[in-house]
Amino acid sequence: MIYRWHARIVCLMVAGLFVHARTAGQKVSGPAAQPATVVGTVLDVNGGVVPDATVILSNSNPDEQLTTASDSNGFFQFTSVPPGQNWHAAVRTRDFADWKSKTFTLVPGQYFLLAGVQLKLATVEVSVTALTPEQMATHEVRIEEKQRVLAVIPNFYVVYDRNPAPLTARLKFHLALKTLTDPATITGFILNATIYQAAHYPDYREGLEGYGQRLGSTFAGGYSNVMIGNALLPSILHQDPRYFYRGTGTRRSRLLHAISTPWLCYGDDGRREINYSGIGGDLASGAIANAYYPSDQRGAGLILKSTLIGAGGRIANGLLQEFALRRGGKE
Repeated sequence: MIYRWHARIVCLMVAGLFVHARTAGQKVSGPAAQPATVVGTVLDVNGGVVPDATVILSNSNPDEQLTTASDSNGFFQFTSVPPGQNWHAAVRTRDFADWKSKTFTLVPGQYFLLAGVQLKLATVEVSVTALTPEQMATHEVRIEEKQRVLAVIPNFYVVYDRNPAPLTARLKFHLALKTLTDPATITGFILNATIYQAAHYPDYREGLEGYGQRLGSTFAGGYSNVMIGNALLPSILHQDPRYFYRGTGTRRSRLLHAISTPWLCYGDDGRREINYSGIGGDLASGAIANAYYPSDQRGAGLILKSTLIGAGGRIANGLLQEFALRRGGKE
């Protein structure tokens, strides 16, 4: 009997040691930590809500990065955020600069309000290209070359800018050639010769030979006037051949400005001065045309007459620009 009890006690002891050996190396696990919740509202600096903004929660582990978007009220929410780690939030959206929070640590089951999410407008970088005076003048001339009366007649020699860039010699010649080669200018010369032919003036022969002489004198006078008065002399004397539209002030001041055009102009330095270029161009044009007239109609009187006609044309143009034509010379 004693032997049997001893055997049972030994078996129980061995069984107990076996169970202890199996459980000794196992760690007893407690209940899992409850996740945290992070909420907030995306606003601009004026307190307005910002919808559809991308909100990112991240920590040192890239695999645990969380992303959501703000709703129509700017509200966002993250649920099931693992606690016990260092988190930081970032907000990105169009037209606003990125926003980043300070690092924060969540405790199990915490309902964390991410405050202060206010976005500033993104900084817009504007590059400014500084143009040289010649580049500015070239740009202005390109605009002037599009100016026409009744969409046909060139109106290139009118400037509407209050402070235009001075024309270089190259641009003065360019504008003169542009005017002389324009179909409307050539048509005008032909019509002028036709009128002279019908009026039998000057006293050339009749028929095609006379018409050719009148056409030649018209072209010679017109071309020399533009090339000398609007390009050559202005380049040498540093004067601007264009008409400077005033458009403001009293009618009297605008009238005086228009009728003074044949005798006063602006220099390349912007100062008002005697229009030697225009006067010289009219005189040269009259002298050249004088050589084409019949010998009995030549003389100083013809040159003076041609000069006065040129001055009258400048006055008429100034009056039309100030009081009749729309700005830009487009009808």
